[in-house]
Amino acid sequence: MKKFDENYVLLEEMEKDSYFPDFLVEEVRGTLAPVIRLLEGGERDTKVIQEKLDEAVRAINDLEEAFEENDSEIETSARESIAATVRYILDWFGVEIDTETAIRERDW
Repeated sequence: MKKFDENYVLLEEMEKDSYFPDFLVEEVRGTLAPVIRLLEGGERDTKVIQEKLDEAVRAINDLEEAFEENDSEIETSARESIAATVRYILDWFGVEIDTETAIRERDW
C-alpha cells in the first residue's frame, strides 16, 4: 500500500495566507485526512472514494460560519488551494476522478 507524500504540504497556499486562521486551515486538513487514509489503505473503487470526498467537502462547507466568525471566508484563493490539494491527493494515488467532480458538494 502506498503512503501519501510526506513532503507535500496540504493547503499550502491557505497556510501561507494570514487571512485564513491557522486553526481553521488545520480543520480543513483534518477533513481531508480520512480520504488520504482510505487511499493509503488501498481503496480504488471510485464510487467509495467519491463518497469519502463528498463527506470531506460537506465538512468543509460546515466550517464556513467559523471562517466568517474569524473575519475570513472560503473564497477564491481558498477554493483554489482546496481544489489543488484534492487534485494532488488523487494524482498521487492514481485515482481517475475529475477535480470538479471530486469537490462537487462544495458550497464555496
